[in-house]
Amino acid sequence: MSEPSALQQVVDRSTWIPRPIEHVFPFFADAANLERITPPELNFRIVCPLPIEMRLGALIEYRLTLFSVPFHWRTEICHWEPPHQFVDRQLAGPYRQWIHTHEFVADGDGTRMRDRVEYVLPLAQLGLLALPLVRRQLERIFDFREATIQRLLGHQERGVAG
Repeated sequence: MSEPSALQQVVDRSTWIPRPIEHVFPFFADAANLERITPPELNFRIVCPLPIEMRLGALIEYRLTLFSVPFHWRTEICHWEPPHQFVDRQLAGPYRQWIHTHEFVADGDGTRMRDRVEYVLPLAQLGLLALPLVRRQLERIFDFREATIQRLLGHQERGVAG
């Protein structure tokens, strides 16, 4: 993880999935599932050819709409440790910095999945004005993601903040 700065923000979410890590990790390692767990109003689409071989250095390109503004987003898998962790970081996109760590830990008869996103908004101090709006949107995106993951892989029990 990177060194936090005054402008850096963090979203840290955790949820328990009632499936073994050997079933959970491959779901998240399949880039095509990103569209399934992203709210439809973001018009999130992977624009590079599928399937993507997920590995260290893999590049993924997307298009999405955020606050009615279309964006191109390109990420790189900068850490790959199946079935326990992978990290993607933004190379081009709407944030000045975006580092998303996905962690998976066997937990009883299921898997504890943790998403940790370290992000910095663009335009330094001006970006801070938009912070409450962006924060609410990210929380909503991760709420949708969690509910969809539970619908697809588990049950309706709400995850616990990490």
